[in-house]
This record gives sequence, C-alpha cells and structure tokens, in this order.
Amino acid sequence: MTDLEKLKHLLEHWMEHNEAHVMTYSEWALKVDALGENEIAGILRQIVDESRKLNDLFKKAKGIL
Repeated sequence: MTDLEKLKHLLEHWMEHNEAHVMTYSEWALKVDALGENEIAGILRQIVDESRKLNDLFKKAKGIL
C-alpha cells in the first residue's frame, strides 16, 4: 500500500470517527440543555458545527486523492 492509499484510508477512518464524536456531542448538548445549562449546550452545538466542517475538509482532501 502506498502512502497516498494509506492516507485515503485514514481520511475515511477519521471521518467516521469524527462523526461518532459529533453524535456524542449532540446527545450531550440535548442533555445539558434539558438541565437548563443553555450556555454549555450552545458551546457543544458549536463544537458539533466545527466538527462537521472538519468532515467537509476530510472529504475535500479525499476527493483530491
């Protein structure tokens, strides 16, 4: 396997791993929102948004390969 093939595989793995984190962050945003911790919930939602942007960058890199 060449380094570029390995990188393509890693990008896919990182996207999947990152998406799993997005789901966890979203779940916790809902939980803390229900507890009245709106500021923390908002921060977690920002983290979700930024993590999704990372996945867009992973996809872009993979597309270039």
